[in-house]
Amino acid sequence: MSEIRSCVIQYLSQIGEEESEVILERPLPVRKQGSKRIPSGSKHRLSPTVDTVRSSPPVTVEQNNSILDGMSGLDDVSKLAAGCVRCSLYGSRKNVVFGVGNPQANLMFVGEAPGADEDRLGEPFVGRAGQLLNKILIAMEMSREEVYIANILKCRPPGNRNPSQSEADMCIPYLHKQIEIIAPKLIVALGLVAATHLLKANPRATLKSLRKQIFTYQETALMVTYHPAALLRNSNLKRPAWEDMQTAMKFLGGEIEWKPSNSGSGLGL
Repeated sequence: MSEIRSCVIQYLSQIGEEESEVILERPLPVRKQGSKRIPSGSKHRLSPTVDTVRSSPPVTVEQNNSILDGMSGLDDVSKLAAGCVRCSLYGSRKNVVFGVGNPQANLMFVGEAPGADEDRLGEPFVGRAGQLLNKILIAMEMSREEVYIANILKCRPPGNRNPSQSEADMCIPYLHKQIEIIAPKLIVALGLVAATHLLKANPRATLKSLRKQIFTYQETALMVTYHPAALLRNSNLKRPAWEDMQTAMKFLGGEIEWKPSNSGSGLGL
């Protein structure tokens, strides 16, 4: 008890002197009843732990959207997403997987959601599928640092299941802001799940039916191709995927004429 009493006296003394930080050699005993109260006037700083986020009053979707509307930089949007609790996925994530690459990229890739490796490292497309995407970029004479890579969801769904419609609806404002700030010339949706959510396509649509078209999404050209993970499972898809990437290069090089359309249908190629 005397040791605890000494720690308390040191703690109160530091507060009285308005120290910039309070550092104790051992933690104060946890109160069994009621919540721990921080004395008024203290400059004690709490680390933003997961428990702190979970116990804090949640920001409403409307408030979150309003904050997003006023942002003009990816760093600010990333910081906002890091504390997001818009859907239940925040409770199981290890890291928010915001996006990576050139903030002024002409080419932007969008997948559906992070996987286990991405959740662990906080970066999209870093597993086997990401390594294949890197090889595709090299074949295009581009690098990962030249493009921008993101997902519709910023948090991993448990078991790598597909995103639900409500999860996509809650998270997609972050992607919309990324597209607005980056202003790419072309978005490439990787896989049928991402394409279906982005284009609001018929759930029975096939990836084959969505390929070889240029759609309009957020006033930006959008193409659909196979997810790199699909290429790992079926090598026969590598040729059509490479054909899509060649089309993307022609588009970026100005060889394909395109104008934004509100019709919802794509420009056939």
